[in-house]
Amino acid sequence: MTETLAEILEAAAAGRFPPDDGETIVVPQPGWRDAGVVAFTAHSVVFVDEDPAWVRATLANVDTDELAAAMNPRFLQALLDRTGRRMDTIDLLTVAGPLPGLPPIELKEIDDPEHPRVRRALDHRDDVRVWAADGGVLVLGRGVAGRWEAAIEVEPADRQRGLGKALAVAARHLVPDSQPVWSQQAAGNARSIRTFQAAGFRPVGGEALMTPR
Repeated sequence: MTETLAEILEAAAAGRFPPDDGETIVVPQPGWRDAGVVAFTAHSVVFVDEDPAWVRATLANVDTDELAAAMNPRFLQALLDRTGRRMDTIDLLTVAGPLPGLPPIELKEIDDPEHPRVRRALDHRDDVRVWAADGGVLVLGRGVAGRWEAAIEVEPADRQRGLGKALAVAARHLVPDSQPVWSQQAAGNARSIRTFQAAGFRPVGGEALMTPR
């Protein structure tokens, strides 16, 4: 029986990855908002409410190695056209376990649903909470398949002093119910990748997330 995306992600967070068998599997979307592709080592998961036969036929027509087909721009564009959705970029998908105690940085929670950072976060996540630090912002919310996701924002004048790492570590202290916390970094955003890895987030795969227009 095919696993759900939530089950696949839960296992990956615990270090149990899909087999590196070269397969691409198709599973239902975890909800109306999120569709896309997660690529692990030699194993890809397309999560979309479309005909699996169409997905497989489209993958077969992509002129590339089958291990790379699910993340090939031609397939992703075909999937966007088919679903009428949009996407920003392919992200590195990372995850970290929770940490006990208080965060290593002073934070003030923003309890204002009209705050611009809160409103932007609500476009992609549920149960959003936002904290402000001197020069930065931390966002936690439930994203793809209900996973807890963290995002940070640091003012340009406050970079290069460890604030981003402190905010990313704080997410591990603040994530509810001792759950793992996930984060996505654009593949070209080397600063963000270094920041989250320094905070203990480990890479598990790549993700192309498609959202409604």
